[in-house]
Amino acid sequence: MSDVDDALAVLRAGGLVAIPTETVYGLAADASNPEAVRRIFAVKRRPADHPLIVHLADQADMKNWASTIPVPAAILADACWPGPLTLLVPQAAQVLDVVTGGRSTVGLRVPAHPLTLELLHRFGGGLAAPSANRFGRVSPTTADHVRADLGVDVDFVLDGGPCPIGVESTIVDCTVDPPQVLRPGAIPADEVAALLQRPVDPAAGPSRAPGMLESHYAPRCRVLLATDVAEARWLRDSSPTAEIIDDDDPVHYAQTLFARLRDADARGVDTVIAVLPPAVGLGHAIRDRLTKAAATR
Repeated sequence: MSDVDDALAVLRAGGLVAIPTETVYGLAADASNPEAVRRIFAVKRRPADHPLIVHLADQADMKNWASTIPVPAAILADACWPGPLTLLVPQAAQVLDVVTGGRSTVGLRVPAHPLTLELLHRFGGGLAAPSANRFGRVSPTTADHVRADLGVDVDFVLDGGPCPIGVESTIVDCTVDPPQVLRPGAIPADEVAALLQRPVDPAAGPSRAPGMLESHYAPRCRVLLATDVAEARWLRDSSPTAEIIDDDDPVHYAQTLFARLRDADARGVDTVIAVLPPAVGLGHAIRDRLTKAAATR
């Protein structure tokens, strides 16, 4: 049997499987099985009103999860799936309230990872899958990160190697006009607007999707933010044991950010000083994750 065979058997039995995606590893369960989905919340220690994203095999499956498909959602799905984009749409009647946190919307995406796409096609349904870590902590970008965080609480880890993007998907709320970018990711807001040929708004209103809380993605160490390397060095002068995280390449910065925060925790580093990248493209997502990590302490 292959690893996908093993993962499939666990999911069909109502178990939890850590799945690789192009963004981060997810903690997956059958989205139509309420007991399995509740176990995700219990393992992650996640608030019950914090909704989950449903992962699908392809765009055609949207009709099984959305009561209607707004035009912006159809355009974005056609252009970006499989890929690091989650679309918030009106939920179909059969979608479990435990998946949506009791809301009238559901987040859907088709991930761009060959192992997980194979798993989804063979599974034949949706997989509810938040990041495979304890709630509020640093997301996992390798199978070892999942094992270190969740241990025996996850039934099977489908190892697909390091995640090539390293930060969670962009989330676009397609139930409002104009659409809102609720969480920045690898597909920036200006690209979303270009695809829709219309403006999009930043997040507004109450938290209604993963990653919208002010504090999130947090390591145990303290995170301080700097606008440039000079400021980072000035901050380190007052905290000589602090380490500086910086990278001129936003793609590499995103790929390695969570791993570097985890490594700092593993070595007992007390303070990390992170240099914010320019607020352009992928830089928006990196700034979002660092700002929320810094807000925790």
